[in-house]
Amino acid sequence: MSERRDIEIPIRELPINQLSPEDQELVAKAKEIVSGAYAPYSHFHVAAALRLESGRIVLGTNQENASYPLGLCAERTALFQSGALYPDDPVTSLVIVGAKEDGTVIKTCAPCGGCRQVMLEMADRHHHPFPVILAGPESALVVEDCRDLLPINFDATSL
Repeated sequence: MSERRDIEIPIRELPINQLSPEDQELVAKAKEIVSGAYAPYSHFHVAAALRLESGRIVLGTNQENASYPLGLCAERTALFQSGALYPDDPVTSLVIVGAKEDGTVIKTCAPCGGCRQVMLEMADRHHHPFPVILAGPESALVVEDCRDLLPINFDATSL
C-alpha cells in the first residue's frame, strides 16, 4: 500500500517596503539591470541580485544564445560569479526579478529547477541557507530557506 506525503513550502508575501532595507536595495538593483538581459529569443528578461556576508552585491541577468542550451539564467550567472570571485563569502539573500521585453516587471518570476539545484549547492557549500525573494512591481514572495524550493533534491549525500 502506498502512502501519500504532501510537501509544503513556507512562503510569505510582503509589500516591497516591508522587506529589510538591504533586501529592498537588492530589489532596486535587480529592477535597475533587468532591461540589460540578453533575451533576443524568449523576450523574457530576468535579473538576479544577491548579497554576500561581506556586504558585497553581485548581479546577473539571463544570457540567451541561438544554440538554446548554451544560455544561462540570471540566478546562475550571479551565483557562479560570486563563487568565482568570492569563494569564501556566503550568500545571505537572493532577489529575482522578471520583466517583459518592454521592461514591465511581472508579478513574480520563479527560478527554474537547475537554478534551484545551484542554490541548494551554494547553501550547502557554505553551510549557510539563504532566503530567495521573488520580487514583483509592488510585492514579493519570500522563501526563507533556498533549499525549500527543491524539497526532493540531489546533493552531496546522494553520491
